[in-house]
Amino acid sequence: MKMSADQFRNWETKRITLLGMSGVGKTTLANKLPRQTWFHYSGDYRIGTRYLDEPISDNMKLQAMEVPFLRELLQTDSIYIRSNITIDNLAPVSSFLGKIGDPRLGGLSVEEFKRRQDLHRHAEINAMRDVPEFIRKVESIYGYRHFLNDAGGSVCELDDPETIKILAEHTLILYLRTSPELDQILIDRARAHPKPLYYREAFLDEHLPLFMKEEGVSAISEVNPDRFASWVFPKLFRSRLPRYEAIASEFGYTLDFADLQGVQSESDFTELVCRAIGAN
Repeated sequence: MKMSADQFRNWETKRITLLGMSGVGKTTLANKLPRQTWFHYSGDYRIGTRYLDEPISDNMKLQAMEVPFLRELLQTDSIYIRSNITIDNLAPVSSFLGKIGDPRLGGLSVEEFKRRQDLHRHAEINAMRDVPEFIRKVESIYGYRHFLNDAGGSVCELDDPETIKILAEHTLILYLRTSPELDQILIDRARAHPKPLYYREAFLDEHLPLFMKEEGVSAISEVNPDRFASWVFPKLFRSRLPRYEAIASEFGYTLDFADLQGVQSESDFTELVCRAIGAN
């Protein structure tokens, strides 16, 4: 959605999608907007609670069935297992995605890893396509004036133009651009604490063989899951930046990370967006 600075300033029902790498400050920025009037829609939360809820639960049960004590209790319906996903705790989604490699280190086979990646991709597409209906519901049912879609870091990886068009039709897209200093912080953090992430299949197929060649391993079962996740993150990070920029260039606007630090209130946020629109 494109508009002038004055149109945004006077927009009585602001609807925004925030794009950017995980860690750039999307959620922090969202939390500076008053909760009484802004509905905070988390794409990752929707993915975990609506579209991956059953696969996540099934994966937990599968792990529990490996423990004889829990296996008997599950088989007799004496206990039940469910995830406790919250806006601030999305660990069950990450644990379901998993990492590729040596099963003795918790790694997944290529087939299982790609199956979960595909499930996540379709879940993210559905979660983003739910945005127009949520906009309608939160206004008509709960009376929220404004809507903020905190999109997941992998939205730029979906290769689904129709989903981006839907977001652009119903929301103002804002890309939160990092700085060189923050780039390095995020890369160092990911290397030190590698986490499960979504990869485009073409990206995975290109980089996994390169890693295996560097490591001198010939089978996926010999791949150290954490080492691969740590090795591939800088490449994934840099591959995503031009994708974000392309979306912002065609459909939205860009906010620089350095400018976000001065946002302390809703009015600060409004003026920052207006400057970004004016600079376009």
